[in-house]
Amino acid sequence: MSQLPIPLSSAIASLSRCSNTHRALLLALSLSVLAGCAVAPLPELKPPVPGEWRNAPAGGVAAAPADLRGWWQALGDPELDALIARALKDNLDVAQATERLMMARGLNRHARDGYLPNLHAKTNDVINPDTSASYFVVGFDAQWELPLFGAWQSAQRVAQGQLNGAQAALHGAQVSLVAEVSRRWIELRSAQRQAQAFTAIRDAQREKLRLLQVRQQLQLAPSIEIAKAQAELARAEAALAEPTQTINASVQQLAVLVGQSEPDPQWLQPGPQPQLGQWQLASAPADLLRTRPEIASAEAEVLRAAGQLGLSRADMYPHIGIGTSLQWSVNTASNHRARTGEGIYSIGPIIDIPLFDWGQRVANAHAKDHELRAAVFAYRQAVLQGVAEAETALGNLEQLRLRELASQQVTQATEQGMVAMRKRNELGLASTLDMQDNLIEGQRTELELVNVRAARSLAYVALYKALGGAPLPQKTDAN
Repeated sequence: MSQLPIPLSSAIASLSRCSNTHRALLLALSLSVLAGCAVAPLPELKPPVPGEWRNAPAGGVAAAPADLRGWWQALGDPELDALIARALKDNLDVAQATERLMMARGLNRHARDGYLPNLHAKTNDVINPDTSASYFVVGFDAQWELPLFGAWQSAQRVAQGQLNGAQAALHGAQVSLVAEVSRRWIELRSAQRQAQAFTAIRDAQREKLRLLQVRQQLQLAPSIEIAKAQAELARAEAALAEPTQTINASVQQLAVLVGQSEPDPQWLQPGPQPQLGQWQLASAPADLLRTRPEIASAEAEVLRAAGQLGLSRADMYPHIGIGTSLQWSVNTASNHRARTGEGIYSIGPIIDIPLFDWGQRVANAHAKDHELRAAVFAYRQAVLQGVAEAETALGNLEQLRLRELASQQVTQATEQGMVAMRKRNELGLASTLDMQDNLIEGQRTELELVNVRAARSLAYVALYKALGGAPLPQKTDAN
């Protein structure tokens, strides 16, 4: 507000003309008006989310609604489920965020204690300049600054915004943790399957080279065929380096995520690749984005900025309070037995009026107003970013599902060709060299399927990370 709703002189004059009862009622009414004055209204947050997803799937077999709490279970890997539960318990980033949340909760309980009456006890030894008297003073001081002009509500907004921000940070740590553990595990199992396929290709290339060398000795194969086979063998051996690097990096990062220095040995044992199979998303309401940690954090920042604006506006007005003092003094120089003393009691209003720094306080209020507007823009930006990431992940997930179906058809056709080739070989209609070529082709087809399954699973992880999927922070009475 730009000015007081009731002039102070008019309020005092009104109080002097009323009876004690009416005077108390009028005083309470005046203070309540002053207490509610200058409270910055919270801006209305209208998240610019679409009515429906542009890249949403049209529905399909085994369709399921979005599950933000246990979405990784759709990958059908009990080891991954156990690993995520272990990471949520032992991860150090989550532990840090939990401690910061506990800190914010503790401060939130006492957010408005500064506007409660306070009592101070003190002692002092006073000596007169003429050294004829020496006094020992003991007493109590009490002050109570009235939370006027919206200070009470604004202080609570600041504390609540900080608490909400800490809760969003914890949720964000959990979301990132679950997504990272899932991603690393998918990459680990996929790399192990790739290593198996590349090993089979290398062995087949080695056998092919041996057969060609035998043919060359029999003058049945030219040198160029030997050179090509040697190049293919070297290429297959080089291809093994990439999945090996991925395996080493993945197990080390998984160890960090679960809060330990060394990877578990069983992680290095190849296991089945996590895959979605026939799973297909049925619905994911756009309002799910409200659970996204970045959006929740931006919303908390808007609340905190609104509280800061209210406090800066309240600081433009006089600080009004009530103070009282009760002191006893004893002349220790003239009365060594300290049996006599004098008590002094005082009570009265305390008024702190900004004069020479009022312009600075006004400038601070304007700055906080701009800070609130910036927080609203940051909230809208966070929503737009969340929409963009979710739309991208939805589109990728659907396209990769179709690509996986096509790769499965290719793999099935290749397997049928291998069966036919083995029959031809048994009948003497195909050579062992032809069998090796067919085996190499089958492993390369399997590699394509492994890669597309991994890409689809990673797109699935990206979608639920964009939606803020993870176990939500547990609500307690402290909230």
